[in-house]
Amino acid sequence: MQLQGSFLSIALMGLGLLRCDVAHCQNYPSKPLRIVAPEAGGGADLAARIVAQGLSTNLGQQAVVDNRGGSAIIPAELVSKSPPDGYTLLFSANAHWLLPLFQDNVPYDPIKDYAPISLTTTSPAVIAVHPSLPVKTVKELVALAKARPGVINCASGTKGATTYISAELFKAMAGVNIAAIPYKGAGPALNATVGGQVDMIVITATSVMPHVKQGRLRALAVASAQPTPLAPGLPTAAAAGIPGFETGTTHGIFAPARTPDAIVARLNQEIVRYLNRPDTKERVFNAGLEIVASSPAELLSTIKSEISRIAKMIKDSGARPAAG
Repeated sequence: MQLQGSFLSIALMGLGLLRCDVAHCQNYPSKPLRIVAPEAGGGADLAARIVAQGLSTNLGQQAVVDNRGGSAIIPAELVSKSPPDGYTLLFSANAHWLLPLFQDNVPYDPIKDYAPISLTTTSPAVIAVHPSLPVKTVKELVALAKARPGVINCASGTKGATTYISAELFKAMAGVNIAAIPYKGAGPALNATVGGQVDMIVITATSVMPHVKQGRLRALAVASAQPTPLAPGLPTAAAAGIPGFETGTTHGIFAPARTPDAIVARLNQEIVRYLNRPDTKERVFNAGLEIVASSPAELLSTIKSEISRIAKMIKDSGARPAAG
């Protein structure tokens, strides 16, 4: 009987905790929110700030973007270890969930350690070269790279970043020996290409098209299934000679695993409502991004589908995951 009483006490405690969680959800949010995001200045930072503005407007509490530079691991690991109370969120690009395909011993599980909230924005990658490189098409670039193995170089961010993944896939799928030049982030990598220190880069339309329009870089193709108004006039990589080469950046927002469903639902509702406003869509498009607001289930499905697709591309192309 004493043992049964102990189990009853534990059960009642559990119910008490449940009531506490319900009260917490009803009063949520009662303090500012922190959105942990990659380094400042990139497309992810811009999109994170738009989401933060939307949450601040719709929730009545300030949402602050906390930029963490360096590897995608840093913000992801921080949020995975944060309390699941809805006050610390992760805003990340797909490098967050693709990194384990390219690096060993990643200290988080992109599916098990997070509660998905919503997809937010996307931007396809563009293959771009410095104007001094004597090529005007992808076929000319590939031919030159094959004629000069190891001579042409390609800028990228840190291991596992979207620019890193895109560069590795381009090298493997185009069958070329191009020297990879890593930088501490997409911004420095792009600046080096614009400055002529590096020959080429595969980076989002968000980042590269302003430089293309001003003649500082030459765009050769967009790595999307269909042509996109974000990079008007560019052929797809498949049409340009690299079938199946589709890459770019997709942004999503997450809470730590075990965050109450009611809080996740509230965050999703307010984020999607703000992103679907006509003025938000126009602002995002002008910045080189497209809105892809979604349900939590759609974000999870996107993650699983992209992991499977990129893993197959790695296997089929012969690109080897980087040790680390």
